[in-house]
Amino acid sequence: MASLGVNAYRFSISWSRLLPRGKLGVVNPAGIKFYNNIIDNLLLKGVTPFVTIHHNDYPQELEDRYGAWLSPLMQEEFVHFAETCFKSFGDRVKYWVTINEPNLFAELAYMNGIFPPSHCSPPFGNCSSGNSDTEPLLVIHNSILAHAKAVKLYRHHFQVEQGGMIGLVASAYMYKPIKDDEADIKAAARALTFHVAWLLDPLVYGDYPTEMREYHGKKLPEFSPEESKLIKNSIDFIGLNHYSTLFVKDCLLSNCTCNNDNNNPTCSHGENRAILGFLLTAGQNEDGAFVGDPMGMPGLYVVPQGMEEIVDYIKKRYNNMPIFVTENGYASIDKQEEGEELVKDIKRIKYHKAYLASLARSIRNGADVRGYFIWSLMDNFEWVFGYTIKFGLYQVNPLTLDRSPKLSAHWYNDFLTNSSLNNIQAKKSIYGV
Repeated sequence: MASLGVNAYRFSISWSRLLPRGKLGVVNPAGIKFYNNIIDNLLLKGVTPFVTIHHNDYPQELEDRYGAWLSPLMQEEFVHFAETCFKSFGDRVKYWVTINEPNLFAELAYMNGIFPPSHCSPPFGNCSSGNSDTEPLLVIHNSILAHAKAVKLYRHHFQVEQGGMIGLVASAYMYKPIKDDEADIKAAARALTFHVAWLLDPLVYGDYPTEMREYHGKKLPEFSPEESKLIKNSIDFIGLNHYSTLFVKDCLLSNCTCNNDNNNPTCSHGENRAILGFLLTAGQNEDGAFVGDPMGMPGLYVVPQGMEEIVDYIKKRYNNMPIFVTENGYASIDKQEEGEELVKDIKRIKYHKAYLASLARSIRNGADVRGYFIWSLMDNFEWVFGYTIKFGLYQVNPLTLDRSPKLSAHWYNDFLTNSSLNNIQAKKSIYGV
């Protein structure tokens, strides 16, 4: 990282590594030592630690005892975990994220059943347990309250002395109407409400968006007046994980009787339900045209303009609160990165140049963007995709674990140090961009 030229590194802390049994057990000293080692060495190299407390994984015991995020008891478990982190690392960590992408986690783990604990119900999937229409709402509700309680603890007992900032990270696609008609235009706006504002509105304004209450009715949990006061303004910054833009088709007013295939997206697989906002998202329109060049991970497309648009949306909806782009990256698959292409990842360079240019336009237009993190430093374990999907600036040899810079790493170093300005013609011939 020091040779790359980055001045900050975002990593997450494994709940199980620090508190294998949650509140019922003791802190694992080896886990504390592990993260102290990372933090101290980052600081020695002049790299600022930007720490996510919870990123998907938690002790199995919490799942077995009360169903983890489906239970209000998980809120106090999380506060205990967060307090352990503040006490152990807060003297050196000045940027905290409570929870990473609870909106995406709720969808993948409790609606589609793709991530553990694999809950879902028809028509979203065939899981052994779950309710896709209600469980994601409960998971987000408990996540929001857990976040806010941890923030209250931090602000009352640690923030003044330690001098840090604390926020939360949302998964944030941008959305385009699949057709230029009123129904699809409204659906694209509704997609932002049901995917992004669902999570962020309570943290800024103290309640869910009115539109969600209108469609979900009593299925959407309510905050008590005390809870609403607790969650309102419970973030110092908004973290955005943005990769891609999707087309949106309305499923409220549209005729949904056609077959569902890529070239003719229709509302027949649960999209015409409140949990998805009565809309369908797709990478292709009805003529078969992609919203952007497909990446190696399903559902991701290269649409640089989406970065400016999502940042502008957040800026306007949340009164230009400070923003960190906490993830942005290009996914390739093994067969895309073979031989020479493995290290000459031209598409990744083009992606980051275009998305950074889009982000720069947002900043010039007044967005309070404080930082940008590439996902990811190294090729890593991408959840259910394992090691088949590559996001890294550095290749990792699976046998020796040696790390080798791809061309994107050299480009990023030049970008960060402005050295490309010194010999721009030479760089064009090397990078092909």
